[in-house]
Amino acid sequence: MNRRVAVIGATGAVGREMIDTLARRGFPIGDLRLMASSRSAGTAVATPWGEVTVEDLAQADPAGVEIALFSAGGTRSTDHAPRFAQAGAVVVDNSSAWRMHDDVPLVVAGVNDHAAAAHEGIIANPNCTTMVLMMAVAPLHRAAGLTGLIATSYQSVSGTGKAAMDALSAEMGALGADPEALRTGTWEDPGLSVYSRPIAWNVLPLAGSLTTEGYTDEEWKLVNETRKILEAPDVRVEPACVRVPVMVGHGIAATAWFERDVPVEEAISLIDAAPGVEVWLDKVPTPLDSAGADDVLVGRIRKTVGTPGGISLFAVGDNLRKGAALNAVQIAELLL
Repeated sequence: MNRRVAVIGATGAVGREMIDTLARRGFPIGDLRLMASSRSAGTAVATPWGEVTVEDLAQADPAGVEIALFSAGGTRSTDHAPRFAQAGAVVVDNSSAWRMHDDVPLVVAGVNDHAAAAHEGIIANPNCTTMVLMMAVAPLHRAAGLTGLIATSYQSVSGTGKAAMDALSAEMGALGADPEALRTGTWEDPGLSVYSRPIAWNVLPLAGSLTTEGYTDEEWKLVNETRKILEAPDVRVEPACVRVPVMVGHGIAATAWFERDVPVEEAISLIDAAPGVEVWLDKVPTPLDSAGADDVLVGRIRKTVGTPGGISLFAVGDNLRKGAALNAVQIAELLL
């Protein structure tokens, strides 16, 4: 049965990826509507379902829409998602606006599919970093019961947006033109970054905005969203989020402990059997490998040595695909 689908934020990077993902996965669309802010309204977008004119979200009538994929930012989701839901659509929202609402399921397809059935009109997509982590850790949690987790993210600039991607390209050229200055510390800030410090040839040990207790909002998402997705409110999560000079692909180094010891061989088998995951044992998975891939790549699976009984690993995934657009479409597929 073909569905009436709307993509909100259709002209943004994730919105465009949503359209491509719907096509690539053969989603049964009978009518496609594209919506964005007023400045993009009137733009004609070529799609596999024909040319579609972008509507002004603020003026759009949601009547008849069955599934609405939102990637238009938290403010627009807060303002408009409820009216789409009230008109009969099921909203899959990619922003942080609804994730921690008690009556809104937070779903990682392939991890907690059952949660989607409890929706009351809105389903939330988790943060892209949390999503990559869950693909690797959830199979272990289901088998052994997660008790504690240390997670350090290495997040690409595309998580910030196109301006950050452009800034990285410009900075790589500007700072890279003088390798000696990079070696001796005599470099000068070219003033091109969207971050507090240059990102090219550098890492920033602060991804997101500082909030409470010295942690960023990105770090608190790792804590709170992990607990909600795994239905494990008491699990201890120690997060650190780092921005790295990578275009696409969020990596996470994680160390996890469970209610029982998990041997390495069992951990490999559990993760490898999970949907949407590839275990790499013969080579190291990197962001370059994950770019454009649907699956999350997991490698460096090993036992803990400081505090025995746990598992350490590295997971990486395309934050624009599984981290956003693909998961949203997979949730829509669950609704079918």
